[in-house]
Amino acid sequence: MAFQPLGKRVLIERVEEATTTASGIIIPDNVKEKPLNGKVIAVSKDVEDIVVNDTVLFGKYTGSELTLDGKEYLIMEDKEILGVLK
Repeated sequence: MAFQPLGKRVLIERVEEATTTASGIIIPDNVKEKPLNGKVIAVSKDVEDIVVNDTVLFGKYTGSELTLDGKEYLIMEDKEILGVLK
């Protein structure tokens, strides 16, 4: 299913965090926090500084969660994105 954000919104797929530390300790799922960065999947035509496939950083309580074709995404306005990771 194709999804086109409207207004100045961006569709983001969270980037999964590592499940083990550098020293090999396994982090249980109930302790992990949701990642605060993700890959841009779709961008509305009104957004200028962000493009598809950018990796972006966003705040902990920003965006709205939604599920499309069994995958979880966030949709948020471009002003909620803190920056693009290079």
